[in-house]
Amino acid sequence: MKIQSRAFDEAKEIPAKYTCEGQNISPPLSWSDVPKNAKSLVLIVDDPDAPDPKAPKMIWDHWVLYNIDPKSGDLDENVRLKDLPEGTLRGLTSWKNQNYGGPCPPIGRHRYFHRLYALDVLLPDLDKPTTQELRQAMEGHILAEAALMGTYEKSK
Repeated sequence: MKIQSRAFDEAKEIPAKYTCEGQNISPPLSWSDVPKNAKSLVLIVDDPDAPDPKAPKMIWDHWVLYNIDPKSGDLDENVRLKDLPEGTLRGLTSWKNQNYGGPCPPIGRHRYFHRLYALDVLLPDLDKPTTQELRQAMEGHILAEAALMGTYEKSK
């Protein structure tokens, strides 16, 4: 399974447009080679370098989506709630909301992982799960996973 973006390449800088210094909109993402028996996909975008890449203390969650239709193939740039694939549910970010929140590192250059998981089940409605709750629900159901990593450092 593969995940990619036409906005940035693996290990390259995420354009400011998708960050707190720009429009803070979600980047376009697409995926391929999803296992044929996948019943749903999960997307977690996180920053393992928070708050300081030289002394990380937590993983900051930027976007959490689950029960994405495995046949959907992509998410448009700045995807709106109404335009998410039918059945997609949202989890809580570290900002305690369910919306995409772009890179906004307080110090240094951070890594941002766009992790896609193919599951052999459609998860129940977990009512705004944290990533920890979502990961627990996914346990034993992951068929495949893929990641796209981009970096960002504030210019100001």
